[in-house]
Amino acid sequence: MNQIINKKVKFIDLGKKDYKETWDYQESLFAETVAIKIENRKNGPEKQQITPNYLLFVEHPHVYTLGKSGELSHLLLNETELADKQATFYKINRGGDITYHGPGQLVGYPLLDLDNFFTDIHKYLRYLEEAIIRTLADYGIEAGRIEGLTGVWLDHIKKVNPRKICALGVKSSRWVTMHGFAFNVNADLSYFGNIVPCGIADKAVTSLHLELGRAIDEEEVKEKVKKHLADLFEMEWEN
Repeated sequence: MNQIINKKVKFIDLGKKDYKETWDYQESLFAETVAIKIENRKNGPEKQQITPNYLLFVEHPHVYTLGKSGELSHLLLNETELADKQATFYKINRGGDITYHGPGQLVGYPLLDLDNFFTDIHKYLRYLEEAIIRTLADYGIEAGRIEGLTGVWLDHIKKVNPRKICALGVKSSRWVTMHGFAFNVNADLSYFGNIVPCGIADKAVTSLHLELGRAIDEEEVKEKVKKHLADLFEMEWEN
């Protein structure tokens, strides 16, 4: 099968949206793309359909999500305590352990057909991290990776006080991706105190506004992240 390569990506800013509603929306886009790929495999070269790509940006109300490889014990709240903090909890179908989403955090969900770009999940994760690393560099902050751990970290070289500023967790099937990254921009980090973030008990989390000592323009951050993702993946934005 010779797939028609499509590097155009439809960008959708969902604004502030409930986690479950967004998850359902992701699932619908994901299922549509996978269905096209399955149909393409049945059809001849002359009947190939183009597979779409999406990038969703969203800010969620307070929510904790647990990935397939996570442990429920890493959530340190019971149902009553969750309600008191106006937070919800979901077990979901991405990789990784437990994490938090909430106001002041930029959550990005790329729903890409990697057959349009490259079929390498390791490279995909590194590119997501690199987009955040480059964004932080735009603000004069040196960030990077810690071997054996996903996400973007500060103080990643000397490791005197390593702090995660962006978490990653993805799902992929037939090279179609969903879920993505959570970048702390103006986040209330007290909510991370109710979990063992990503199952890592001995490392801290941080937010861009704390590192710079001022509130951050979140729209500006979105544009920077979009630009770096487009550069890395050689994306074209679809109108």
